[in-house]
Amino acid sequence: MSARACVITGATSGLGRATALGLAAAGADVLLVGRDRERGDRTLAEAQAAGSGPRSALLLYDLSSQRQVRELADELHERLDRVDVLVNNAGVDVGRREVTEDGLELTFAVNHLAPFLLTGLMLDRLKAAGSARVITVTSGAHYQGKIGFDDLQGKRRFSGQRAYNQSKLANVLFTLELARQLSGAEVTANCVDPGWVKGTNLGRTASLGLKLMALAMWPVMVTPEKGADTIVWAATAPELSGRSGKYFKKQRVRDPSKRARDAELARRLWDESEQLTGFRFDPAF
Repeated sequence: MSARACVITGATSGLGRATALGLAAAGADVLLVGRDRERGDRTLAEAQAAGSGPRSALLLYDLSSQRQVRELADELHERLDRVDVLVNNAGVDVGRREVTEDGLELTFAVNHLAPFLLTGLMLDRLKAAGSARVITVTSGAHYQGKIGFDDLQGKRRFSGQRAYNQSKLANVLFTLELARQLSGAEVTANCVDPGWVKGTNLGRTASLGLKLMALAMWPVMVTPEKGADTIVWAATAPELSGRSGKYFKKQRVRDPSKRARDAELARRLWDESEQLTGFRFDPAF
């Protein structure tokens, strides 16, 4: 991974931090995207001590804001002539409905629309890298997810757990549709289910349902380092070159839910996401 540029969102704590340190140890230049300077500076120092490359840096942006997602993309364009790996890891789970500055439900905005928009804005840099990889972190929660097009923003009826499940299903649908659209290109798109990970910031604002589920799963939950193993593997493993549209868990290909494999549903979500972000992917890419 020497001299390869890896962008990781939600990189200053938990799973994102462990992913960044794993890639830094492999010699990559890690661009850490987060919101907290103190945690970010600490993680950057750890990455440099682990062996990260000279272009490693901390970039402070709030991905709930589409304006800031675009500003992040602008800064990445200024810093990098190519992006070898983009890890869409940042995520939230909230117990009550919150609205972003764009008027969108927070969970859907951060967990799905932010990676959708950032990936689209960085396609030129990913293409410039040649064999670039887009990795989006999802969850087994997607198996219970449904895309509620009639109330996508949870205005009429909100449940934190339902919103989170929906966003994780959206991650998989986005990945499989992106892989289809990139067919024939040298950029691959895959998603990773890291399993139940303890010690992440997600639990601080999580819905009651997720907190109760985490309590029940605590004996089998893994550390952020263990959870990041498959993300780092998906980013670095030579045997994955050219493999796209896969759902990985524990370094193996798994079958996502039946809904996640619905091509018509993926296309409809894609169209809706383009409208909500005001960004249209270039079909000629």
